[in-house]
Amino acid sequence: MGALKVFLLAGEPSGDVLGGALMAGLRQLSPDVTFDGIGGPLMQAKGLRSRFDMFELSVMGIAEVLPNYFHLKRRIAETAQAVIDTQPDVLITIDAPDFSFRVAKLVKASSDVRTVHYVAPTVWAWRPGRAAKIAQYIDHVLALFPFEPPYMTTHGMECDFVGHPVATVPQATDAQRAAFRARHGLEAADPLILVLPGSRRGEVARMGPVFGAALERVRRARPGMKLVLPAAGSVAGAVIEEVRHWPVAPLVLDPRGQDLEAAQADKLAAFGAADIALATSGTVSLELAAAGTPMVSAFDLHWLSRAIITRMVTTDTGSLVNLVSDTRTVPEVIGRDMTVENTVAALEHLLADPEPQRAAMALTMKRLGQGGEDPGLRAARAVLARI
Repeated sequence: MGALKVFLLAGEPSGDVLGGALMAGLRQLSPDVTFDGIGGPLMQAKGLRSRFDMFELSVMGIAEVLPNYFHLKRRIAETAQAVIDTQPDVLITIDAPDFSFRVAKLVKASSDVRTVHYVAPTVWAWRPGRAAKIAQYIDHVLALFPFEPPYMTTHGMECDFVGHPVATVPQATDAQRAAFRARHGLEAADPLILVLPGSRRGEVARMGPVFGAALERVRRARPGMKLVLPAAGSVAGAVIEEVRHWPVAPLVLDPRGQDLEAAQADKLAAFGAADIALATSGTVSLELAAAGTPMVSAFDLHWLSRAIITRMVTTDTGSLVNLVSDTRTVPEVIGRDMTVENTVAALEHLLADPEPQRAAMALTMKRLGQGGEDPGLRAARAVLARI
């Protein structure tokens, strides 16, 4: 076999993180590997020339996808055709299931290209029947969580638990956290709340008004309280516009114009310097756990998406920390319950007693591979072992 040819597909920032780490692992194990596909800045920094802007795919929810349906359908067809035409040794789709699985299905229908999906679909949380369906066109799954492989192998797919890259990210030191506060005029004694309204425009629009109103109420009892909001580059403009309407202005960390390392260092320092966080539910909860920052988790969808999806949910929590640690220490305000009043109550409770979350966060990191081999390298090894 000649040089290994890998076609990768990522559709959002969390997938770009996974893809970048996987590409680094593949390069380490197979130095002559070549990459093609779609990815963000981290994957591009590892040698991928993205066929189009990854952020075209960053939509979520039924109501959110519908207005973009025909554009996404064209992108699905052209991406699948690119895989078929180039005949890589493996197609690796990374999360973004609405896009990834449609591409993989078309590829399998017209070729024998091996398909790997990175991030097991959450069949343990909702729509368990998906596992049997995707087994028709996915050969191998790379799982982030240790409890996931049986859900995949039961239906004939190969599956390896490879850990989560967040467990190996070096965290900010005490000196870096102190420097962050000093750089932004934050006194050491000032309560600091990290605000994370999401990495998609729809999330920012839905979470923003509730977050702003809730944080204003919390601040009334704490005049020295400060807010810091590390914005994802893809939505930084939308975030800045949204917070103009807030009664309490956060310090927005805008990564645009910064190099990747500087932006990441600033973000990690903010995560470490904060006392607690109010975060949109998702992968960011694991980043907070890695930083040891207790959180309130919030989430809501467009009303139509919520009405459909909530009927399919089979778990009592959407928090990844709660799921991995098998606890329920992270308070959640979800769907219809994501009101200003409920969010304020959850934040006040957390500020009064943040300690119970810390043990659950430490256990989560241990179970995700903290202290072990780099997950990107583990994922690369798993891919190569089964080709």
